[in-house]
Amino acid sequence: MARRRKGRPIHGWIVIDKPAGLSSAQVVGRVRRLTDAAKAGHAGTLDPLATGVLPIALGEATKTVAWAMEGRKTYRFTLRWGESRDTDDAEGAVLQTSGVRPDSAAIGAALAAFRGTIVQRPPRYSAIKLDGRRSYELARAKIDAEPPLREVEVDALELIEMIDLDHCVLEMRCGKGAYVRSIARDLALALGTFGYVSQIRRLAVGGFVEDGAISLEKLAMLVHSVPPQEYLLPIETALDDIPALALSDSQANLLRHGRPVRIQAAGRRFVATEGIDEGETAYAIADGRPVALVRIEQGEIRPMRVLNL
Repeated sequence: MARRRKGRPIHGWIVIDKPAGLSSAQVVGRVRRLTDAAKAGHAGTLDPLATGVLPIALGEATKTVAWAMEGRKTYRFTLRWGESRDTDDAEGAVLQTSGVRPDSAAIGAALAAFRGTIVQRPPRYSAIKLDGRRSYELARAKIDAEPPLREVEVDALELIEMIDLDHCVLEMRCGKGAYVRSIARDLALALGTFGYVSQIRRLAVGGFVEDGAISLEKLAMLVHSVPPQEYLLPIETALDDIPALALSDSQANLLRHGRPVRIQAAGRRFVATEGIDEGETAYAIADGRPVALVRIEQGEIRPMRVLNL
């Protein structure tokens, strides 16, 4: 007999304002204990140094994590000039120093090269896998291995504030896989100096934004005073960027049992799929509730991940 999963069947998203000093996995663990949820996961790792938006998926929402992680992300960070560190952030050991301090005009001019599709090398202290091992594990073991270069998308990168000669604040909107620490390191090198991230805050992940984030302390109060639907966001919050398909109850039941739904037959159209291309992912809804993540293939709506709600 299969072991029954401990915890309650709670489904939806909670956006936590992650505090500094905790890993993303530690935050997930705390949320799961506070809510007594049977299942939990997060959409996009934040380093322990970082704060801000950390979307936590509970129950069936965990099936939409991959789509949430595809959402554009916005970061605000402080760049400290004049030092390079082995982690590219404030937690690392100093490697090199420089007396060069760029002014706002020089920074503004250099930022253009870091917008659009760019090539960057992830930090050595990152979760990138190299020959089956995490890059940070190799770095801690003093094994000389560099993560490979890769293309990332940077939609926007702007200078927000010059705090003093040693520090400035920047804001970046980017796609999946872009590292703020690499941007800080490479921007400093382009300006003839060294630099690292001394503070970082994530402001948004797709449809999850800072204004909707709550602290772990507030969640601890909410779970004892209001029902879950008062603090949970709907599962489909993670699916803002993909189209929805409205189905009948009978069509939804086919998907729930892992069977495809025909779009049309004998000249009769059963489902309105205008604007959704062959091979594109969508999510099916019936009676206003999400049923499954689906793909349009060969004239059928085929279930990819069924949501057991």
